[in-house]
Order: sequence, then structure tokens, then C-alpha cells
Amino acid sequence: MRWQPVGRLLARFLPPALVGAFALLGFAPYSFWPVVVLSLALLFGLIDAAATPRRAALVAWAWGFGFFTATIHWIFISLHTYGGMPAIVAILAIVGLAAFLALYPALAAFLARKLAGQSRTGLLLTALPALWLLIEWLRGWLFTGFPWGAVGYSQMPDGPLAGFAPIIGVYGVSGLVALLAGVAVWLISRQFQLSDKLALLAAVLLCGAGYGLKQVVWTEPAGKPLKVALLQGAIPQNQKWGIDDLIYNLRTYYHLVKEAKADLIVLPETAFPIFLHEVPDDYLEAVLSYATAQNAALIAGAPRQDGKSERYYNGAVLLTDPARPSNYKAHLVPFGEYIPIRPVFGWVYDNILQMPLVDFSSGGAVQKPLPVRDQRIAANICYEDVFGEELLPNARQATILLNLSNLAWFDGSVALAQHGQISQTRALETGRPMLRATNSGTTAVITPDGHYAARLPERVEGTLYAMVQGMQGETPYMWWGNVAALLLAAVGLAIALIARRRARFEYWHGVESMDSLYIDSSLTSS
Repeated sequence: MRWQPVGRLLARFLPPALVGAFALLGFAPYSFWPVVVLSLALLFGLIDAAATPRRAALVAWAWGFGFFTATIHWIFISLHTYGGMPAIVAILAIVGLAAFLALYPALAAFLARKLAGQSRTGLLLTALPALWLLIEWLRGWLFTGFPWGAVGYSQMPDGPLAGFAPIIGVYGVSGLVALLAGVAVWLISRQFQLSDKLALLAAVLLCGAGYGLKQVVWTEPAGKPLKVALLQGAIPQNQKWGIDDLIYNLRTYYHLVKEAKADLIVLPETAFPIFLHEVPDDYLEAVLSYATAQNAALIAGAPRQDGKSERYYNGAVLLTDPARPSNYKAHLVPFGEYIPIRPVFGWVYDNILQMPLVDFSSGGAVQKPLPVRDQRIAANICYEDVFGEELLPNARQATILLNLSNLAWFDGSVALAQHGQISQTRALETGRPMLRATNSGTTAVITPDGHYAARLPERVEGTLYAMVQGMQGETPYMWWGNVAALLLAAVGLAIALIARRRARFEYWHGVESMDSLYIDSSLTSS
């Protein structure tokens, strides 16, 4: 008897959690995008069938818990394997984060049921898609933001809705994915009348429009192409911080630079796992001599310390320019690159975790691109390319985007491929090629339409060569950022309100008709 409540809870919440976890297959490296639409459709069906808004929220929370646990499970590797956190504590941290993130879909479900009232049309075709867009956008900035896993990423670059990314960005695409899911559920148990046919036709036209928009070239070539060499050292994360490890790091990238032949040579984030001013002068001179001998520019990822303020930054440095211009990371990762509320959490880092360099400073929202011949390169560091709208001020000034990452913290997991898909989305949104120079993967060259032009295997030492054409001009998304997507969501909510009022009117009109019929029947029988 004691286990019956547990059994009832599992019976109620395990199926939606498994449906949420199933959506992982829609993202890279699996990239079977229909799975995400199916997973959302099953969730929306459960929300529609729930007895109350509160029950709908609980079901959506269970879905979100499964979805986020599957999507970000790889954080365990950084916390436990490399961070030194006890396994059980690391598991609890991931479970806690997934439970918190699941509150966002729960909020969408609750508000959608409240807003739509008795209108099934308003719930599935307007309220849920609009609120799904809004909660993903909210998740992208609230509490510094955690936008990883937005369902719009599943469309990049080959899904039918990817063509909308240069117009309404990934959040707008998320709303369209939710709309397809809503249409699928709405058509179930319908009699396929004219309105049903129109809804199905609209869904088909939406996908067709997405494919058509893929053929639009929003930007144009700028300057001469660059031959680039992206270096991947494939150095395990546990071989970066000791003195012997430092020597191995420097030696590995020294040989890769020595052999590289290109206009632009790029080393990944923390290729030098020490402050730039601590790199031995003779080593730096030797590396630069190979680059300057062929008139190549050399960009490297390295932490830099400001001599006056003693603050330090995670940056991309143009080493072959005597002025050493840099692009510093602006959006820092809480608990990974800085410690929020240090009086509360500082003790954990000082006594439990073994994570160096966790007190970086932000480099600022707008920074000048790095000049390389007649191209202008806007560099971003690791996780910050998840924040698409934040990259726009620098992307407008640039012809090429560059991401420097060290994802060895998550080696062997889907995080590497997922991050590559995020960079593909940034290329689509901006109409710019994206270079990815990483320590262990995914090192790649991405075309302005979001496809891989070239890519290295993960965790393999090597150099990726490619010719890259810079692009100029602006996509619609670069003009208005997320504003267009948010306006679409507002329109959807307005239509949901109208549908609710209409459903309420029809309901009360039906009640009055039944009352009249009852009165007429009573008089006749009398």
C-alpha cells in the first residue's frame, strides 16, 4: 500500500518525461528533426487532455524534466570527471538544473490553458505556439540566460523551417515548430471539414515557404577569400593545467602552427592555458616567425590580464598585429567563468571543485572586429554564441564570424555536436560564414546557409584547411533581432483571446438555446 502513491506518480509523470527525453534525437548529432515535432505534439495532446491548467502544467513539467535531463546530461563530465565533484553531488546538480528549467514549459502550459479557456483551437493553434516562443526567449535571458536546447535548433540547417532563421531567428523558428505540433494535434479526431483542410494546407505552405526562403541569399561577398587553417590539438582536459601538461600543450600547438600554410591560422580557446604575458617570449617569437614568414595572420585563444585593474579576460588575440587587438568574451558562464554571489558559492569552489580561472571579467557588448587582410573577423568565445541577438552588434561590423572553444570539458558527449549546430544557426541568422576552432571538436567551417563546408573528426589532432569568403550586408534578423519573433507571439496571444471569447459566446448561446428548447417542451406538454 505504501508504494501505491509512488506508482501513481510514475504512471502519471514517467510517460511525458520519456517523451521529452525522446526529443534529443531531433538535435545534432542525430538531427532527425521530425522527432521534435512529434514529441511536442504528444505533449500538446496531453496538455489539451488535462483536466485543469494545473494538471497541464505538471504534465509539461515532467516533459521538460525529461527533455532537459537528456539534453544537458553531459554537464556531469565537467562537474565530476574534470571538476572533481562527487558523482552523487554532480547528479543532483544536473537533476536540480533540469527540474528548474522544466518550469518554463510548465509555465507555458499553465498560461496557455488559462488563456485559451474552452477554445481548443485557441489553445493548439495560437496560445501554445506563442507562449512556447515566449518562454524560450525568456529562458534565454532570465538569470543570465540558458537558451541551450531551444527546439528551433532542431531545424538547422536542413529542416523545412530553417529558412525562417535569417528573418525571425531561432526563437521564431521554435514558435513555428510548436505551431506544426499544434496543428497535428488539432487535426486529430476532427471531421476534416473545410477549416481542417485549410489548417493542413497552411502547415504545408509554411514548410514550403521555409524551403523557398533557403534559396534566398541575404548577404553578398566582401573582399577576397581567405585560406584558413583551424588547429585542433585534441588535448584532454585533464592534461592542461600541470607543468608537464603545459609543456605538452605548447609543444602540440607549436608543431601545428609550424606546419600550417594559410592566410589565417587560428588556435582554439585556451590553446595557451596560462595568461598571455606568462607565455615564454622565445616560444611566442618562434610561433610568430612561422606565421609572419608566410604573411599569415595568427589568432589564438588565451586569457589576458589587465596590468592596471588586474582583471582577466577570456579572449581571441590577433598575435601577429603588434597592437595585439582582442575580442574578449562578453557573456560569461555563471559558475563556470565567474562565481555569482561569491559569499554563498565561493566556499564550494575553494574547497570542493578544482576548476581554474573562474573569475573572468566581461569584455563588453560591442567590440571592434579583428582585421585580417581585407576581412573583418568578429570572434566569440565558446558558450556565448548561444546568445544570437547579443552577437548582432559585432556581426554587423564583421564579414566573418569566429568561435573559439574548448569543449574537452564534455568530450565524448553530444555537447560538441549540439554546439556545432548552434554555430550553424548563428551563420544562418547573420548570413556570415562561421569558423569554429576548437581544442577537440567540433572544428569546422560553416557557410552562410548554415552547412558544414569542412569539418574535422572529434578528438583527433589535426588542421582543417578551407577557403572562406567573407560576406557583408544584413539579414532581416540583423535589423530587428528578436523583435519580429516577439511581435508574432503577441499576435498569436491576441488571436487566442479572440478565439476564447468566441468559444465562450458559442457556449453560452448553446446554453440559452437548450433553455429555450426546455421551456418550449414544457409548455407543449402542459
